[in-house]
Amino acid sequence: MKKNYPAVFETGDIVFTCIGSSLFREVSMASRCWCNHVGIITGHNRDDYFVAESRIPFSGVTTLSAFIQRSAGERYSVRRLQGGLNVEQKLAVMQQMPAHLHKLYHTGFNYDSSRQFCSKFVFDIYREALDIHVGSVETFGQLLKNNPEAGLRFWRFWFLGFIPWERKTVTPASIWQHPALERIYDSPETVGK
Repeated sequence: MKKNYPAVFETGDIVFTCIGSSLFREVSMASRCWCNHVGIITGHNRDDYFVAESRIPFSGVTTLSAFIQRSAGERYSVRRLQGGLNVEQKLAVMQQMPAHLHKLYHTGFNYDSSRQFCSKFVFDIYREALDIHVGSVETFGQLLKNNPEAGLRFWRFWFLGFIPWERKTVTPASIWQHPALERIYDSPETVGK
């Protein structure tokens, strides 16, 4: 059955969601942003769009409907680089995709690791395919210093007592806040966030 979406999406569009597990809720709190998961539209068939993502345990491709169903309250948003991608840029994104699929997820969010996590997946594909940095790489020290309300207790527990302050990471929030991305669609509960 064909899925009805409120807008037409394109290859290269970035989809944001909110995973409800405790780890991802802490990611949202640390980065002060509702979204904590992100993927890239890679195409569609007659029934649904496809989304490439880094997820536990391995990066892969799923349908947009399944991607949205994992989001708390099925909340999601779609952003596109201003002006959209041309055919060559879309092809470049798709050519970078295979090298990033079937990689083990990094639950320590280490940007310098060979493993993946969702925002690194999107950031690296855009950087490698288009030489565009959507989002920003920052250290855990910078991230947590920018949000004094973030609960360090959880992160100390998560990192077995020692937060890796100098470890580089990239967050879904930094991609969400990137000024060159324009709104294509926001689910109702996302408007104004």
